[in-house]
Amino acid sequence: MANDRKPSGPRTVALMGPYLSGKTSLLEAILLCTGAIERKGSAASKNMVGDSAQEARDHSMSTEVTTATTEFMGESFTFLDCPGSIEFLQETINVRDGIDAAIVVCEPDTTKVTALQPILKALSEQNIPHLVFVNKIDTAEGDINTLLQSLQPSSDKPLVLRQLPIWENGIVTGFVDLALERAFVYREHAPSEVIDMPGDLADQEQQARYEMLEKLADYDDHLMEELLEDVEPPLDEIFGDLQKELTDGLIVPVLMGSAEKDNGIRRLLKSLRHDVPEVQVLADRLGIEEGEGAVLRVLKTYHSGQGGKLTLARVLSGAVKDGETVYRADGDAERISGLFSLCGQSTSKVSSVVAGDTVALGRMASVHTGDTLTTSKGAEISAERPQVLPPVYGQAIQVSESKDEVKLATAVAKICDEDPSISVEHNGDTQQMILWGQGPMHLRVAAEKLKNRSGLSIAVHDPKVPYKEAIRKPITQRSRYKKQSGGHGQYGDVVLDIKPLPRGSGFQFEEKVVGGVVPRQYIPSVEIGVKDFLQKGPLGFPVVDLAVTLTDGSHHSVDSSDMAFRAAGRLAMSEALPQCQPVLLEPIMHVEIFVPSEATAKVNSIVSTRRGQILGFDTRPGWAGWDVVSAHMPQSELHSLIVDLRSASQGVGTYRFSFDHMQELTGKLATNVLNADAA
Repeated sequence: MANDRKPSGPRTVALMGPYLSGKTSLLEAILLCTGAIERKGSAASKNMVGDSAQEARDHSMSTEVTTATTEFMGESFTFLDCPGSIEFLQETINVRDGIDAAIVVCEPDTTKVTALQPILKALSEQNIPHLVFVNKIDTAEGDINTLLQSLQPSSDKPLVLRQLPIWENGIVTGFVDLALERAFVYREHAPSEVIDMPGDLADQEQQARYEMLEKLADYDDHLMEELLEDVEPPLDEIFGDLQKELTDGLIVPVLMGSAEKDNGIRRLLKSLRHDVPEVQVLADRLGIEEGEGAVLRVLKTYHSGQGGKLTLARVLSGAVKDGETVYRADGDAERISGLFSLCGQSTSKVSSVVAGDTVALGRMASVHTGDTLTTSKGAEISAERPQVLPPVYGQAIQVSESKDEVKLATAVAKICDEDPSISVEHNGDTQQMILWGQGPMHLRVAAEKLKNRSGLSIAVHDPKVPYKEAIRKPITQRSRYKKQSGGHGQYGDVVLDIKPLPRGSGFQFEEKVVGGVVPRQYIPSVEIGVKDFLQKGPLGFPVVDLAVTLTDGSHHSVDSSDMAFRAAGRLAMSEALPQCQPVLLEPIMHVEIFVPSEATAKVNSIVSTRRGQILGFDTRPGWAGWDVVSAHMPQSELHSLIVDLRSASQGVGTYRFSFDHMQELTGKLATNVLNADAA
């Protein structure tokens, strides 16, 4: 029979899916079913294992990967509950290279299937075995085939229905296992019970089972022959095909249940136990070869205010003991100071781990998320690091007291260590520290972590736009700096030709002094003085795109000095530039927006409303039903763009941007900028 099989080693399964699909509730149900917890928590009570972080409970949503190791039928499973919000997608990306399979959790709602496409596509591209669990099946309204038909375009692999729902008075009350041909009725918070096959379901069950076998037979010639000859395939062959084709990434089985009511959980676990491959398949997929000692993949970094740093890692091969030394790819060595099995925030110390285990390593100061570690010094590990999402939203942060700036820098470094999709920029033009991330909630949670863990008083602001200014009119300016205050005085006299340059030319300085009227040793000081003023021009912003030529001047044999000519250069610029018709420049960014095709019209409207210029659009390569919209947009209009894009695209739209050019800003918009800067 299907369960007559040798036990497998420890396996790790990720729970993925859109926000509010019920992943954390599913984890809670799994832990209760396997005896890891005695009673279930709830989101309302803020006591679920999967939302054990303070920020997760404050917002009633997962904000980071939660790890829970448990046993089912004598075999070890580690479940990684990934956040559903796209703003925390980096957490999911980081763990994909450490899992044997993924459960993609969704609702039985055809209007929400768009959010599944990025998840299913990424799993398919990385050839990660995955299945779909239709949660909240008791709330379904409509035929299961309609749901599958709406889901299928989101998946590159064929969806294979494993269970047929049993309906009673418009509510799903149980299911038929299409492989076993056995009917079950749900019992709330209890195992499902076997019942006689409902008579009115027999024809539908036979049709659904045949369709399942047909999809399996696409990859098994022997099964295809049996179907063509009307031979009933043995159960072992069916279960063998389900296991092999899931492992090979050829099919996506679809199961169903209700995590809230503990329905379908045991069937799901039995499917995982039988079908999910052992860690060797993952090691092969990552190109990890034998002879490299024990190999570990770092999936997540945790920093806590009291517990220090914990490094979550999957053992891909070999065995590791507490106190053992491991090496990064660059040769840096770290000694493991504690091995811990995790269940949410709870830790249990273990002395050693083997291939397949997912554990936390203590005090790995130089180890980061995405690292691959080995116990064999000098071993060449070829595994690639996970993709890091580009930033789409920024916030300026500062501490209330300047004495805390060093403490803030340390705290920010820990936040970036936990989540590589958070980065920090020190903007020289605006004099701001800007935290970049994936959206408003992403950075709000990051700011809360900074406050909760470091005790810092932190203010958060919208980042300033690095405006510049330029001139439209050339001028020749003579300015003399003269100061007498007893003893040696100060004297510097310069004549500067100032003219505008084309956009993007920057700043040019030349000298054409004849006859030594300005001694050569003072000429660099004139240039320094000119640059001093350009840092903040007459409109209050850095000045760009102009050429300054020193053509004439005079000096005093006693009173002239570097300082005097530097002051003269600055004075000349301050007197000249207000007469040169200064103009405000704003940065224009090149933007590429990625959305489902049905949202493209809305995106075009969003771009136009934000003063953008649409350059064109095309189909997104490799993404069926998606478009790429290219545009030029002012940087000032990008701050909350991601919010509008996600609102227009069921939360899946995104974009990337890069600086393109500076452009004049005039009229009321320029006046508003100047007034705001003056304030």
